[in-house]
Amino acid sequence: MHIVVTGGAGFLGVRLARTLLAQGSVALAGAAPRPITRLTLVDRAAPPADLAGDARVTTVIGDLNALLQPDAQGATPAVPPDTNAVVHLAAAVSGECEADFDLGLRSNLDATRALLQACRALGTQPVFVFSSSLAVFGHTAEQPMPPIIEDDTLPTPQNSYGIQKFMCEQLVADCTRKGFVRGRNVRLMTVSVRPGRPNGAASSFLSGIVREPLAGERAVCPVPPETPVALSSPTRTIEGLVRALQASDAEWGPRTALNLPAVSTTAGEMVAALARVAGPEVAALVDWVPDAHITRLIGSWPAGMNAQRAARLGLRADTSFDDIVRAYVRETAAPAR
Repeated sequence: MHIVVTGGAGFLGVRLARTLLAQGSVALAGAAPRPITRLTLVDRAAPPADLAGDARVTTVIGDLNALLQPDAQGATPAVPPDTNAVVHLAAAVSGECEADFDLGLRSNLDATRALLQACRALGTQPVFVFSSSLAVFGHTAEQPMPPIIEDDTLPTPQNSYGIQKFMCEQLVADCTRKGFVRGRNVRLMTVSVRPGRPNGAASSFLSGIVREPLAGERAVCPVPPETPVALSSPTRTIEGLVRALQASDAEWGPRTALNLPAVSTTAGEMVAALARVAGPEVAALVDWVPDAHITRLIGSWPAGMNAQRAARLGLRADTSFDDIVRAYVRETAAPAR
């Protein structure tokens, strides 16, 4: 079996690749398990050495839009002819899309459309897992968002990133309806705690206020302590993506997107959890410096999810943010690979 992962050198892409390779096989779309013989990782950068050195891994480095231009035979480097499934993680993030409208359209909408077209050209109806976002939901005074998002809540995005993700969901759904792919739209929650350095996402601080203090560095929280947020650990997020690959059409259900489960908490409760796990002196490294733009953006996103459809697939939220912090501490204490 051959699986393509776009954004394969990013945090989630690397984690997904390692999970799939360790698992060794996939029961793709409910079929009998088959061994993973090839994993193609597509990104602007090379993956870590452990992945690059695995005989099952092929790396394709470059701009995704360029890599999706078909050659004279109609083939593309990013989607080889024997591709059985694609997990599309590559994207410009929320802050980048607000700052550069054209970048967001090119990296999110245009790239997803080209990727779907490449899958269509295969003529084999590959499984297509698209990583959407809770940012498809938004709040305005004219159209208030419900306190709890249900599986059938109407998306009302209030930023370019969320709008682009919702447009891509519809493209995946229509390509599924037409029989070009077997689409699986998965709405990811804000993933915390991410390792590494901050990125351009407006929600980046939701990892930084834990990651940096644990490393002995000061961190800024740009939203008030009472700001509600919906979070998912890296482990639970990867579980959702793998389950999307393996669910049968009947299990998956409608073509509309699936909301992953989330821990509902607040920025203040996150820092309190950090204090309980690592000590008050670590939590004291968080500085509360309000940023009206980020507060407005994060405040428009939902904080409560009733993910019954995901629950029927066996997916569940993390028990608490304390457990998420403990898991991050365990992982960062492990020897680097």
